[in-house]
Order: sequence, then C-alpha cells, then structure tokens
Amino acid sequence: MKQDMIVILDLGSTQNTVIARRIRDLGVYSEIHPHDITGEELKALPNVKGIILNGGENRVVNGQAVEVSPEIYQLGLPVISVDYPQSQCAVKYQELPDQEVLKTFLFEECKAEANWNMKNFIADQVELVRRQVGDKKVLLALSGGVDSSVVAALLIRAVGQQLVCVHVNHGLMRKNESESVVKVFRDELHANLIYVDASERFLGKLAGVSDPEQKRKIIGGEFIRVFEEEARKLEGIDFLGQGTIYPDIIESGTKTAKMVKSHHNVGGLPEDLKFALVEPLKQLFKDEVRACGIELGLPHDMVYRQPFPGPGLGVRCLGAITRDRLEAVRESDAILREEFAKAGLDKKVWQYFTVVPDFKSVGMKNNARVFEYMVILRAINTVDAMTASVEKVDWEVLEKITNRILAEVPGVNRVCYDMSPKPPATIEFE
Repeated sequence: MKQDMIVILDLGSTQNTVIARRIRDLGVYSEIHPHDITGEELKALPNVKGIILNGGENRVVNGQAVEVSPEIYQLGLPVISVDYPQSQCAVKYQELPDQEVLKTFLFEECKAEANWNMKNFIADQVELVRRQVGDKKVLLALSGGVDSSVVAALLIRAVGQQLVCVHVNHGLMRKNESESVVKVFRDELHANLIYVDASERFLGKLAGVSDPEQKRKIIGGEFIRVFEEEARKLEGIDFLGQGTIYPDIIESGTKTAKMVKSHHNVGGLPEDLKFALVEPLKQLFKDEVRACGIELGLPHDMVYRQPFPGPGLGVRCLGAITRDRLEAVRESDAILREEFAKAGLDKKVWQYFTVVPDFKSVGMKNNARVFEYMVILRAINTVDAMTASVEKVDWEVLEKITNRILAEVPGVNRVCYDMSPKPPATIEFE
C-alpha cells in the first residue's frame, strides 16, 4: 500500500466512522481496528503513521472497561486519546478533535502525507488482486448495482478475462432488473456474463421464514451455493469476488459495538466454502466506491445508480415472503421510481423504495369492506450510509404516487411515508 495510514482503535465510540471520514477528507487513509489489537498486529499494518484511541459510551463491556494493550504506547508512534480515561497519552480530548486539531496531528506530529486518493487506491488494489489471484479465475456476482459494477471494473483492470461474471436472478429483483443487467453488461459492455434464473429455488428456501437474520443468511448461503455450482462447470475458478464495503463490516458488529445487522457478504457464509474471497472495496465508504467507479471510467448513470441490497426485495417484503406481497413490493417500487424520475427526485434522493409489511388493514373498495396490505414509502439522503436523513417530498408528488399505487397494485389499500432518520432507524426495515 502506497498510502500512509492512521489507525483508529475502537474503545467503545459510536463515532469511529465520523473521525475516519474526517481523516480521509484531509487526504490521509484511515482504518478502524478493535481495541485489543496487539503491538505485533499493528506493526504488521502498512505505513501506519499514528494512532487514535477512540473511547466512548460503549467502553464498558460485560462489566469491564476495555483497555488497549500497553504495547501500543511502546511502538514509537504518535498517539492521541479521545474520551478514554485509562489512556497513558500525554494528550487527551474529551470530544472528537476538529479538523484543525486533526491537521496538526496528521501532518506535524505523524508526518503523514496527503496521498489518499482513488488513483493510488486503484493502483494498490490492482497490485494486491494480481498477487492474490495469480493465473486463476475469479467468479463475481454481478447484480448491476453500484458495488458489484465497480468491483467488476476493478477486477477487469486487474485480471481481465480471468474474471467470470454471474448474474443470479433470485426472484427478489426489482421490476425488469435482470433483463436490464443482461442488456447492459452482456450486450453493451461485452462482459463474460453467465445468467442464472434461480428464482424458484430461492423462494422455496425462503418459504415460511420470517426472521430477518435467517432470511439474509439463507439468501447469502444460496448465492454461494449457486456460484459453487457454476464454478464446477468452469475450470480454474478458485476465487469469489464480492462487493463488501466498509459500512457492511462496521454494521456487522465489533467487540465494543453491537451488531446492527448481518450482511450477506460478511456473515452467514457456508462453512464448506470452496473459494477464497477477493474483496477490493472492503475499506471504502459508499461515496468512495462511487468515486472509484468514476476513476475507473464507468458511466456516470451506472456509478450513481440507486443502491439495492444483496437480499433484494427479500428484506422489503417484511416477515415471511409471500408471492402476492412480493409482487406488491415490486410493482409499487416501479411506480415510485417512475414518479421520482418524472419529478427529478431520482437525481436528488440517494435511496428510495417501498416495503410491504406482513399484516393487513381494513379499507373500502367498490363500496365494500376489504382487508388488504399497506405500502410504506421510504426516501432518504446520506453520504456514507452510516447516518441518513428523510427527504421532504412535495405533497403533490406523494399524492400522485399514492393514487397510482392504490389504483394499480392489487391487494393494497393504504400507503404510508416513513419519516424516520438513521439513527435510530436503519435504512432498510430488515
């Protein structure tokens, strides 16, 4: 790695990502590591120039206050402490340091260079991927979303035709999405693309499963199984490419922070996984992934495509998935996206989608009482997916979307708008 690095040790802070982003904004690479990293492990990290001990409200775990290893202070690296009373640092801060304080620490005390940029990142990752993969082949799940598209572009630059892209239709895609992926990647970008329609297989495995974590693990596990089956038909496939990004890893839990949710590309993988993982984006925040895509030359529309979770509509058809509610999610989502595009909101809002809960409400249709589902609309803005604000959509737009959903989507008699920011809510419902 060419970039200098500042290491943030997580001692219970809920703002590790905030300080990591501030450091990266100053042009210096930063990573978050657990509090109990050893001195040897720290020395093994490339180009570490300084350490920040980041304490906070979760500093006490199982009745004991977490502490860093005394070895940390013996490494000869500049160290500052934030909200960590046990620190042996000469310099302590009660709150997160501002940009001026960070500048002094990074450039005067740590002597770090402002060399964190996408060109250097891509050069590093290309070199690392080539070293890892050698002359073998990489199998990549290509959903057509931002993360998988950027991974594909990066892996193509690194290993070219050694990359085999597989698009799996798990039956949980948005309306016409699989058709669009095939058209763009196979017909226009001439990618080596294998299309697999596994919708019946996935829906069968998910039948009757209501727990969100179990759904995610089933979907993640089945994805890997499909790839294994495809790999057996090919020769020399030893690696699985994945679009894991930094928020996925952080939200899946650390030793001093509770898990928000598991991600299908972080946890829940089968124990007999036959592939080694290639995850070149795993240290990037979402906006950095987009910047990486632009640097790689991907089309702007592809890089700024609306995010879509790996489990797809499976986490938007709340509870146990049924075909009628899944279709209601798919059709209402298509209406929402169409109306947002007409209103110009597709260029303004970071993510917008619909969900359908697994309960019904009473209503009236054709002068008769009906008991049908509701559709919940969600539209949020964010920079790094760690926090999110709700978009204040014009009433006329909401009214038009509501009227269309009620008129065009069977089995729906109510439309609601979710006003919850992240935190305390998450972006997705499950």
